[in-house]
Amino acid sequence: MRTLRTEDGIPLHWRQWSKLGLEPARGTVLLVHGLGEHVGRYEALAGKLNSWGWHVAGFDQRGHGASGGPRGDVPDAERLLQDLALVIDELRADPQLGRGPLVLLGHSMGGLVAARFVAGGLAAISGGQLPAWFRPVDALVLSSPALDPGLSAWQRLQLGLGVALAPHLAVGNGLKTAWISRQRSVVQAYIDDPMVHDRLTPTLARMIVDAGEMVRQHAADWVVPTLLMWAGSDRCVAPAGSAEFAAEAPPAVLRAQCFGPLFHEIFNEPEREQVFAALQSWLASRF
Repeated sequence: MRTLRTEDGIPLHWRQWSKLGLEPARGTVLLVHGLGEHVGRYEALAGKLNSWGWHVAGFDQRGHGASGGPRGDVPDAERLLQDLALVIDELRADPQLGRGPLVLLGHSMGGLVAARFVAGGLAAISGGQLPAWFRPVDALVLSSPALDPGLSAWQRLQLGLGVALAPHLAVGNGLKTAWISRQRSVVQAYIDDPMVHDRLTPTLARMIVDAGEMVRQHAADWVVPTLLMWAGSDRCVAPAGSAEFAAEAPPAVLRAQCFGPLFHEIFNEPEREQVFAALQSWLASRF
């Protein structure tokens, strides 16, 4: 375990999974977790990736897990992107993890953050200026990304009022634990996990809404090789957001697959081996 400190003084907890003798590795996969959880929940996925020849690293985003910061809050819309850039810089400087391709793998809110991070590079295509936090990556994997949180008109109105009146007031996110998986043991472990929380502030919610819209609007310009996998029976985020992105992104750079019966956490569903197989096949075809 390591700790990085952000420019505003927040400690970010991060860890790596590397199999002994895994040299040379295919590269490194950087995990970006979802809302309210932490990267420790990705132990099984990391083990799979190790067995396929990949080093794996991951970190608790600010306001989550063992990292610092108010639970479920961010100071501004770009802070999670800046934090991700800090972690990537640390990986690139590591003599083991910095070798070979770097693949971002983000789930739910983490998928949104990873996609928004990659979308920052699209500014150069139209002659714009790259954001200071942008770092190139070799590929992207999105698992049930929060490209559309599925807010109703009334919820959007409430969000606007919250941003104006109490931007950093943390409240319950409204998501039911039963929605994450059809496997009871996964749900119970989530409930029992002391590092999981349900906090969300208007500032973070606004970032999620705006970033999702931005990524979907730029789907047709996508250039980074991407694997998009989403749950067709998702109630934590709207599956329509992933479907819209898949319909617009160039087929040459995007492989998209919807797992119809699955709930939100596709790597924790009874059919998880199908999801692992899709991920392994895509990684092998790309690298």
